[in-house]
Amino acid sequence: MALDVASAISRECRRRGYSERTVESYTSCVLKFIEYTGKGIDTLSKQDALNFLLYLKEERKAAGNTLNVYHMAIRFFLEDILKKSMKLNIKYSRRPEKIPVFLTKEEVKRLICKISNWKHRLMIEVLYGGGLRVSELLNLRVKDLLVENGYGFIRQGKGRKDRIFVLSKVCVEKIKNLIDMEKLSLEDYLFLTNRQEQYSVRSVQEIVKRATLLAGIKKEVHPHTLRHSFATHLIQNGASLNEVQTMLGHKSPETSMIYVHMASPNMINIKSPLDNL
Repeated sequence: MALDVASAISRECRRRGYSERTVESYTSCVLKFIEYTGKGIDTLSKQDALNFLLYLKEERKAAGNTLNVYHMAIRFFLEDILKKSMKLNIKYSRRPEKIPVFLTKEEVKRLICKISNWKHRLMIEVLYGGGLRVSELLNLRVKDLLVENGYGFIRQGKGRKDRIFVLSKVCVEKIKNLIDMEKLSLEDYLFLTNRQEQYSVRSVQEIVKRATLLAGIKKEVHPHTLRHSFATHLIQNGASLNEVQTMLGHKSPETSMIYVHMASPNMINIKSPLDNL
């Protein structure tokens, strides 16, 4: 039974273009749900789902984000795979309103200055300067960039959406030189190792970790911290919430609202905060 369920979820998720991480997450959640009920797939009901979610919340003390994932996975399985007409009309558990760790402009400048390898430094400049996720940085191809125009495109980012991102003036000439020096074609990834392979997420994490240490920054810093910093600095520079939402590729303004803890009401033309360090 487990194999059939896993295969069905995998097929439907891939048909919809969901990521591999979503496939794994949904499969795990649904299998735990079925195991909890002890029932056959055909007899699963809306009440079983509600009971399981209540069990996770009351007995397992599951966090809000965890409940959200289980809720979405079970609803996906019941409605989209089993074709059962049953809306789970319950509110999503609210995410805790926790301000993410971010660096000051001075700290970002110090961190970047401590990266001695020119290509590694450029990677982090593009990461912060465009507010990218690590996966988006590593999947950038030369053809995705309009370097002369100062922007590029994220293809099939989170949620399978395309979006535009800004290229800092600091990065433009460096990117041109990189493309020329390594004779990259339009189809090539922008950042390749000496073995002409894609960098791993782990590699970027190590670059940031080492630079943080050398810069004497005491905060817990990860590559995603630079994305938080990018958004925060945009707000500080006077960007509107809608502009930040667009630059980050957030589905709703509520997701971007967390960065308005140091907001300014002024509207400006978007430019990379890296240019203001």
